[in-house]
Amino acid sequence: MELSPFYQELFTSLNRGVVMSVALIVPSAIGGVIIGILAGVIRTFGGRFVRAVGDGYAAVFRGTPLVVQLFVIYFGLPNLGIYLSPYVAAVTGFMLCSGAYQSEYVRGALLSIKSGQYLGAQALGFTTFQTIFWIVVPQAVRRAIHGCGNEIIYLIKYSSLAFIVTCIELTGEGKTIATEYFRFTEVFMVIGVYYLLLVTIAMMILKRIEKTLYVPGFGRS
Repeated sequence: MELSPFYQELFTSLNRGVVMSVALIVPSAIGGVIIGILAGVIRTFGGRFVRAVGDGYAAVFRGTPLVVQLFVIYFGLPNLGIYLSPYVAAVTGFMLCSGAYQSEYVRGALLSIKSGQYLGAQALGFTTFQTIFWIVVPQAVRRAIHGCGNEIIYLIKYSSLAFIVTCIELTGEGKTIATEYFRFTEVFMVIGVYYLLLVTIAMMILKRIEKTLYVPGFGRS
């Protein structure tokens, strides 16, 4: 059964858009996790000034709308002579925003590690850096994985805001088709299915990572 021209164009555009969405989500998720771990460690173990910088970063990006952040990065930075492409601006905004939330999950996980871990590492001759890097962070990451995974799920849905800085991803492609044909209900229902599939795949991957990192007797009753 041949599809009508509308549906042919719709699925062609949405398939093109979902490729761009994935290209936005993957580096943003990886970068957000890395920034979150670094910021979480700094906010927990850094000196007074460094902690203040980390807390300020988290407060700014957690306390302002992502839309505003994207506008500032894409439309505001050119006033300072910094020009970013729509794709780079979107990924930068997503990474910084996601990293701020990730840092809070990581910080909470780091604070949950009992002091005996630090004392035991010192007794074995570990330096402070070695204790944090090899003893504390690996345990904290396992405890933070649920919150960090949840933030990645949110990030998949955040990616729909990229079109406001002219990075045409899944939602942007759908909006163009919906405006052309004036069939908003069908278009955005199909877009919703696409996002549901993306989230389902991400959840399967996250569960696989959780299973891989699981240590018997740690983190579960």
